[in-house]
Amino acid sequence: MKIVCENRKARHEYFIDETYTAGIVLEGAEVKSVRNNSVSLVDSFCQIYNGEVFIKNMHIAVYDKVGAFNTRNSRRDRKLLLRRAEINKLIGKVNAKGFTLIPLSVYFEGSLVKVNIGVCRGKHTYDKKETLKQKDIKRQSEREISRY
Repeated sequence: MKIVCENRKARHEYFIDETYTAGIVLEGAEVKSVRNNSVSLVDSFCQIYNGEVFIKNMHIAVYDKVGAFNTRNSRRDRKLLLRRAEINKLIGKVNAKGFTLIPLSVYFEGSLVKVNIGVCRGKHTYDKKETLKQKDIKRQSEREISRY
């Protein structure tokens, strides 16, 4: 499993309750751009339309060797491939409890491009400060242990 891109900002901004692995529908030139690590998950999110999950605002750079054959937008909506039972669970959580779907990482599993999406709740400012404080305490304790 080769991780291509990770959304580290999402781990800071949200509490992640569950994660799902989904396939993604891409064209050939987009897959080549993903292989070149030309992917960005900044400000991307997932939405559910008509029982299908789409990832929005994910940037995959235009592959430079395609030439005039590439007519697609680099930030177009891309369909995610999930099982019907998983989609129904996601619909229930997003509608009932106020969760959002955030892509966490893009990676290769064999020759297939996969997206790890999380069912997330937003953090408040005091939650972010608390996690930073816990991280600093942990780092400081590890330094103290390594000295002895």
